[in-house]
Amino acid sequence: MPVLAVNVDHVATLRQARMGIEPEPVTAAYMAEMAGATGIIVHLREDRRHIQDRDVELIRKTCNTRLNLEMAATKEMQGIALEIDPEFVCLVPEKRQELTTEGGLNCIGREKELADYLTPLRAKGIRSSLFIDADPKQIEAASATGTEFIEIHTGHYADAKEITARNKELAKILDAIKLARNIGLKVNLGHGLNYRNILAFKDVTGISEYSIGHSIMARAIYIGLDRAVRDMAELIRTFVD
Repeated sequence: MPVLAVNVDHVATLRQARMGIEPEPVTAAYMAEMAGATGIIVHLREDRRHIQDRDVELIRKTCNTRLNLEMAATKEMQGIALEIDPEFVCLVPEKRQELTTEGGLNCIGREKELADYLTPLRAKGIRSSLFIDADPKQIEAASATGTEFIEIHTGHYADAKEITARNKELAKILDAIKLARNIGLKVNLGHGLNYRNILAFKDVTGISEYSIGHSIMARAIYIGLDRAVRDMAELIRTFVD
């Protein structure tokens, strides 16, 4: 059965809007776990626009499930990951001017570079994932890095306005899942998924985890974080293995 990992970045975004002490992403992570999340995701960006180093350190100490540290493939972030020792790292592209991650990591031509980057993390027992677009060439390149997982970027599907475009993006994702599984990769999905568009994957096999943050936090404003996480976790429990 696929599982739910909750991203708490947006809790930190709200806190940083006032540069204050609330709301507290560490508390949100704990509440998400209590409501059924099987993992917590934080993206420590180079510009520290939302999640801060102290958030990662405290969530690492208090996390009862699995911590997935999203990060750019930089020397600084590698050092932080080796020190913090999360269960997972997910390498993502990062641009200072973007509002959120706009696309997948380019792995083509970087296979050795990324493999070398992941080597010390793997030696410490940290599992890895690469956040990539639903592109066969990117999937094959990701496989060559030795990563165990990929996370397929679902943002293009989620953002499509017209049904034809949405179905086209969905078909790419479904083909990508099959290819990745056939060559031995485990598959997570993430970016832009909400309580409606996730239903397209209800009968799709081969998905290990859904990475969801924004839609859960948006729903939590109206009904509370506990209920919002429980609703998504219960929805995913109805999906096929």
